[in-house]
Amino acid sequence: MPKITVSGYGIFEIEEGQRLVNALEASGVDIGHRCGGYARCTTCRVEITEGEPEVISRAEQEKLADRDLLGEVRLACQILVEHDMTLRPLMTVSEMGWSDPGPDPEETVTPIPDWVERS
Repeated sequence: MPKITVSGYGIFEIEEGQRLVNALEASGVDIGHRCGGYARCTTCRVEITEGEPEVISRAEQEKLADRDLLGEVRLACQILVEHDMTLRPLMTVSEMGWSDPGPDPEETVTPIPDWVERS
């Protein structure tokens, strides 16, 4: 099982293939996902310091480019846990003062991903 080290929260063993946003939330990380995990809002952004996936969904790539965040952060809703990672959530419910994280993301990456190599 891959291990996810989350700054300020600890180390968690995550079932391989699980969507990162769901894995973080299930582990007690109060990460935001205001759009429900559709790569539209960027509130599930994380800074990955080790183990960044080599692929990125086209939806994530386009949204991060639109917000001038490409190469700086990743969207947890667009990442599948396939290996160990070290990361820091950047927009948590408690830090942002939200009453809830947003709609529950689906189990699979949405929209259906068109994976491309990260540049």
